[in-house]
Amino acid sequence: MKRIYLDHSATTPLAPEVMEAMFPYFSEFYGNASSLHSFGREAREAIEDARGKVADLINAQPSEIYFTSGGTESDNLAIKGIALKNKNKGKHIITSCFEHPAVLEVCRYLAKQGYEITYLPVTRDGLVQPDAVRDAIKKETILISIMHANNEIGTIEPLQEIGEIAEEKDIYFHSDGVQSVGKIPVDVNSLGLDALSMSGHKFYGPKGTGVLFVRKGVKIESIQQGGGHEGGIRSGTENVPGIVGLGRAAELAKETMADESARLTLLRDHLKELVLGRIDESWLNGHPIKRLASNLNFSFRFIEGESLILYLDALGIAASTGSACSSKKLTASHVLTAIGLKPEECHGSLRITLGRYNTKEDIEFVGQAIGESVIRLRKMSALGPR
Repeated sequence: MKRIYLDHSATTPLAPEVMEAMFPYFSEFYGNASSLHSFGREAREAIEDARGKVADLINAQPSEIYFTSGGTESDNLAIKGIALKNKNKGKHIITSCFEHPAVLEVCRYLAKQGYEITYLPVTRDGLVQPDAVRDAIKKETILISIMHANNEIGTIEPLQEIGEIAEEKDIYFHSDGVQSVGKIPVDVNSLGLDALSMSGHKFYGPKGTGVLFVRKGVKIESIQQGGGHEGGIRSGTENVPGIVGLGRAAELAKETMADESARLTLLRDHLKELVLGRIDESWLNGHPIKRLASNLNFSFRFIEGESLILYLDALGIAASTGSACSSKKLTASHVLTAIGLKPEECHGSLRITLGRYNTKEDIEFVGQAIGESVIRLRKMSALGPR
């Protein structure tokens, strides 16, 4: 049975070129990058080379790139770090109601520490309105944190407009770019970002690697004390093989992004037509145009998404019914409820996220499999009309 992986927003396979770049740093070049001898210098040179490649991907300066263990740590470091360092200026933070839990949970934590959090609503397509950001600003506002692309429905947010507002009001602007970096062009300068979170395993790099971009001059407090690594912002012995792999993945992403985005857009739109054309009482969640080329999020009436996932898995198709971090929870997706879906509509959702190794033949098979599975589940369902 052929296996078809369609859950690339959860994680991506390690690119062969990335594995090749990493391998020598597990055995041959194994020095600690903080050591002064030649072994340490080799490791340090590899880290700085990777730092430059990541900076080049997002149009930043290498000195503004800090390596972390992943997107969750980067979000924590950005939001807590800015909040703690700037609490004398104010304790008000603006975010949206459908951010990733790595942002929402940090904000809830800070709320318990006396910070005020404003959670902005989104439109039916999942867009944060720039005017709503402007209206929410107070004299105590120190940070705006809005994700770049949503992890469940793929909607791309108007960061440039929000960044202009943040700059005008002299407020720090952070974005969770875990789903966007490596998939669409990201320029931290044109977007007006002061901080940006990234995760290597979302664009064919190794798991356990991440990046926080912090613009020069931004005041941020370390939340992890230790040996003063990464400019004192993130202590801990550097994961040299992982960082090398992350750098190579960033390099590959820049080289292939335009062609891959065009290819995935064609596959995505073809699958959308196959599914919505075959299945009644179904619809697409998220913005029809302002969305990631890889993302499709469907809702089907009268079925449970978990059952559909299991049916597809039996056919060798890997997909999801929500974000990977919460896919085992039975509660309705906070992203889908935020765009106005009823709980029963949320439970009938299916997230398909395409990637580098998917083909048109895969899409034809998957389109037919989804249609047949939904019909079969509806015949057995107690949810449908009688």
